[in-house]
Order: sequence, then C-alpha cells, then structure tokens
Amino acid sequence: MADTQFRQHAATTGIMVVTRSLAPVVGWWTCVILILLSQINVACSSSHLTPSVIAATDRMFLESLALQGMQLSFDNTTAATKDWGKLRHLEPAAVVYPRGVEDIATIVQAVARSESDLTIAARGLGHSTNGQAQAHNGVVIQMTAMRGIRVMPLGDGASKGAPFVEAMGGDLWVDVLKASLEFGLAPKSWTDYLHLTIGGTLSNAGVSGQSFRHGPEISNVLQLEVVTGKGETVDCSPTQHPELFFATLGGLGQFGIITKARIALEKAPQRVRWVRALYTDFAAFRRDQEFLISAISPFDYVEGFVVANNANPINGWSSVPFEASDISEAMIPGHAGPILYCLEVTKAYSAADLHTIDEVVESMLAPLNFHRELLFKTDTSYFKFLDRLHETEVQLSSRGLWDQIPHPWLNLFVPASSIERFDMLVLKKIMTQDFSGPLLVYPLNKSKWDKRLSVAVPEGPDEIFYIVAFLRNKLPELDGGPTLSTMLEDNDNILRVCEPLRCKQYLPRHQDRIQWKRHFGSKWDLFVQNKQMFDPRAILSPGQNIFSRRRRLVQVDSV
Repeated sequence: MADTQFRQHAATTGIMVVTRSLAPVVGWWTCVILILLSQINVACSSSHLTPSVIAATDRMFLESLALQGMQLSFDNTTAATKDWGKLRHLEPAAVVYPRGVEDIATIVQAVARSESDLTIAARGLGHSTNGQAQAHNGVVIQMTAMRGIRVMPLGDGASKGAPFVEAMGGDLWVDVLKASLEFGLAPKSWTDYLHLTIGGTLSNAGVSGQSFRHGPEISNVLQLEVVTGKGETVDCSPTQHPELFFATLGGLGQFGIITKARIALEKAPQRVRWVRALYTDFAAFRRDQEFLISAISPFDYVEGFVVANNANPINGWSSVPFEASDISEAMIPGHAGPILYCLEVTKAYSAADLHTIDEVVESMLAPLNFHRELLFKTDTSYFKFLDRLHETEVQLSSRGLWDQIPHPWLNLFVPASSIERFDMLVLKKIMTQDFSGPLLVYPLNKSKWDKRLSVAVPEGPDEIFYIVAFLRNKLPELDGGPTLSTMLEDNDNILRVCEPLRCKQYLPRHQDRIQWKRHFGSKWDLFVQNKQMFDPRAILSPGQNIFSRRRRLVQVDSV
C-alpha cells in the first residue's frame, strides 16, 4: 500500500499511524500491526498486550522479515521447551533455523528495534540444566543449523604460524576433534563430554582435567565472530574489539551470539595411559591433587571423584576400575569411612614412547599417597579417551536413562582454603544417601583464567580452587529412592552451606538481581556496563534470568 493510500485508509478507519519520518526506522510491519490492533480495539498506547494479541502481532512481525533462506517454525517448537535438566519447560513463540550469520543478524536487529516483548535465546543441543537456553514467548535460534569446520595447520599471518581451527557456533566439539586429528592436531582444553556446541561451552567456560594446565576452553580462543544484541556482526579478539571478546567468553550469552570461533591447536598425542587410584583420606587426596597441578612435569589430565564405600556399580567403588572384576570388598581398607576418593590422571604418549611409558608413569605416581593395592590402569587412543562418555551415552540412551530423565545438577567452584570444610559439611553427608550419578572433585589454577573474562571464579587470595560437580540423575522410581523435589532441596541446602565459604556456581542460575550481583562480585559493574553497550534492549538469553527486556515506546501521530 502506498504511503498516501495508507493514510487515506487510516483516516477512514480512525487508526493511529507511524509518522513518515519514523517509518524507515521501525519498518512498515509496524503499520500493519497498528491496523490489526485497531481492528480488535486494542489501544496503541497500551504498554501490555494480551497473550493472544502478542502471539498474533509477533508472528506477523517475524514472517515479514527478509531472511536468506532461514526456516521459521511456529508450530514445531516442542524440542525448544526442554533441556538436559528436564526441570523447566518454557514455550517459545517461534524457532528459527538460520542459513547463515546474516539471518541471525537480521532477526536480532529486528527484535532489538521492535516494540514487542520478544526475546532471543541461542540453543545448541540443549544441554543447559535450568532453562538457560529457553525463551518464553520469544525466539529460539537453533544454532546446530550453523555448521562448518576449517583447520589451519600452518596458521596464518595473524597467528604467526600457530595452528588453529575455525568452527561455527553450532559445531560440536567432537567434530572439531575429528577434523583436527586428521592433521595430527587437537585443541588444548576440553569438557568431559564432547557432544556439545562450540557456542554453548564458550558462553560458559568449558572445564575438564586439562584445565589446570591450559585453562578452560575460553582461555584458548584466538578470535570470535559475534552477533551482538544490536544485531551487529563483529569480529573480535584480544586486540580487536577486546571489550566484546572478553565479555562474550563466559558471558552466559548476555552480550552476543557466538557464530564462529577460532581455537588454538597443539600437536595431538596418539595414546594415553589412563590411571585411577583410590584414597580413604580426603586430606591426602587433596594434597596429591594440588601437588600434581603444580608439578614441573605433571600428568596431562588431572581429575577426581567421590564414590560410596559399597559395591554399587553406579556410585560405589566397583565403578572405579576399568574392569569391574579387578576390585573386591576384601581390597577396601578396614578403616575406610562411608566414602572413598578417586584420583584420575592420564599421561599422553606416542608409539615411540611405548618402551618407556611404564617407567615414566611409575615415577610420576611414586610421590603420591593412594592405597597401592587400589591402583588401576589402562591404555587407549587419545580420541577414545576424550570421547569416553559417548559409549556410556549410547548404552544409557537405549535404556531410556540418558536425556529422557531429569538431571538436577549443581556445579560449584570452591576455594582451596574451604575445600576440607566443604568435604566435612557436604561430601561426607550427601554421599551417605542414594546418590545416583558422578560427584566430581578436582582442582584448577586461577592464574590460567584471564581476569578479563566474564566468568566468575572465587575471589580472594587462593590460587587454587576446586570444581565440585553434583551430577545427579533422577532415575525411574525406586522404592525408598530420593524424589526429584528432595534432590532439588539438597541442592538448596548445599548452596546455603556454600555462602560463607566464598563458593561460586558454575553454569549458574540465580533467582534475582541481588543474587546475580553477589555471584559476579567485583565483575558486576563491568557486566552491567557491557550489557548496556552490547545488548541495550536486554533481548538476549532471557532464560538466565539476569536482565529484563527493555521496551521502547515509538512516537505516533493520531489522525
């Protein structure tokens, strides 16, 4: 409809119209919405629309966007209402499958400029646990539609010959590993589970047993391509737009959507010697772990976990050896308490090192204080070790015990000076219950985490802090087993214990602004400033529950 014709129609119907000077800014879709509002007797000046009107107007708005082949679904949104935790189910208004970064920029820019209450969440494979990648009545961008991996074994001019891999935000880490290994290379730092998206882990941190040496995954990123909350596509690095680069890494998706990442590579080993050893004393377990992450020639991977002093294959000592028959109750020391601690380490080697690996590992184990009769070893390929959880995933999925059940997980960063008290108040108590799932406990070096990153780690003088991961699974109902509500109450009780211990949540979700301010501590003011700079309308990642969508009233003239 031409401008004059539109105004004539407006005059005869008595509706309000956008002024000619504003039309290029807000787009003619606004005019169409105003017509719809007038026809159903909704005042244009109203600050709140009824749910049915919001759905209708938002659908018209989204359908009007000029997209480059992007698929837009309003009906098939069930998957976007769920995540790994199975604790929250929020229905989006639409799910989009972008064909390229231009589509993401288009929809973000349009939503940021609109008068609607729409928000946007980027979703990978949905491995968040508390609805962080959901967008109630908003738009979920399905990032797995964005794939493409390029390995540069010789680097380029900017990286001065250092090898790297470029991957899209929707690529999986396991695919990055496969592509890199074709050149004898691999990223330096990992998560324990590789079937996660690049954008998802880099928006948090990405932590595993290599992090004590190389830092988290976000400490090994050379460059990012980010679509900000303004809809601007920006290439950023430590030297190019560094404010956006460091804000985005560990920024919980609050400042931009990661559409591409350049990740540092190193020479990949061929095989690993994989070792597990049991302790009955937490103090000895702690001393050895901290010794290993500070040693001159440490193992390549250092983790630890807690098991109950029973034969339960899920969380007892029978789950520790690589062959269950390698352990028996008679091997457990009589003085052992209700829980045991398992050190898990690896040493990488090549075929040329095969004749020396036994001697090397034995010398590295010699100073440690585990129970010598409770030492278990195996050898495997580097790829199989890194992808070790996939086999478990396949087995449990076939029994309906993987992504089909709730996972009330809780991940914490605990200062080293508080970890023994944490053991007394939490670990020794919770593991006496029916704890179904892994309970990880291992140390990290704070100096490997760049202070400019958004991610919050424990503040204070401690160089070492621990990640403690309560990875509980709500199994199908068992007689006497804990209910889901009981597990969630346990998490709340643990968090109350943590308050005076200066702990931080990893993969956090807090209830209000006060809790978020406490979480980020000295980084909070900068976090807010970055939000105002890169996502001033607060449209990104509403599921994190940090900021609320900011509305802007558009000036209109009545006829």
